[in-house]
Amino acid sequence: MYYFGLYHWRSRLRSVLVGCCSLLAFALLRRATPSRGVRLLVAALSLPALLRAGRAGSKLLRPPPWALERYKYDALADELPLGEAARVLDIGCGTGRSLVGLAPHLSEDASVVGLDVFDSRVILGNAPLLARRNAREAGIDVTPVRGDAARLPLASRSQEVVTACRVLHDLPAEDHGCALEEIHRVCAPDGTVGVLELPIVPEGTGSDPETYWRERVAEAGFAVETVRRVERTRGGEPYIVLVAAPIE
Repeated sequence: MYYFGLYHWRSRLRSVLVGCCSLLAFALLRRATPSRGVRLLVAALSLPALLRAGRAGSKLLRPPPWALERYKYDALADELPLGEAARVLDIGCGTGRSLVGLAPHLSEDASVVGLDVFDSRVILGNAPLLARRNAREAGIDVTPVRGDAARLPLASRSQEVVTACRVLHDLPAEDHGCALEEIHRVCAPDGTVGVLELPIVPEGTGSDPETYWRERVAEAGFAVETVRRVERTRGGEPYIVLVAAPIE
């Protein structure tokens, strides 16, 4: 069984606590005042907090934190030579969700590095130990490395396949170019880069997501080979899959 941590756990726990406090306040006021009108007013004021608490609590206690939407990783893997790659780098692996998603497509002998800042302030449990544990459950041996996508602690031209799954949009816009240039640096001359992104672009950008990421990747020194959308099974704007090769 995989465990991918609790996403946005601080804000969700805060909502749960606020809802509990609202419920307690309503119970105390209901007992303290005989006025039905006051009780109805307090209940109306408490209702939004209680609804938020209910939604936050349900997200903490059931998927998506534990669910893996494998189809989007399959869509990326279908465009990559993962089965033949001896050295693979997954940037922004977090608790191992992308590693698990890509695992069925990797060679048993591949040397896999999972890189992340491993910051538990957003994802509770986001640490190298959990990434390694989830990868092992998926049948691959991963070396977790703590690092920044804009300053990769890896040798130049060392990775045959580099993947970045839903991570580039989390970087400040000014770091997109640096991160992609670093990916170009560590990618082998005959290597391949695969990007799986949300349909998100920085504020003030007039381009659609496909155009924005295609241009950023090309500016970093890659020849873009594939850009396509992957429809979400739960609705919403499609994911973007982009595959490119470094230009020497």
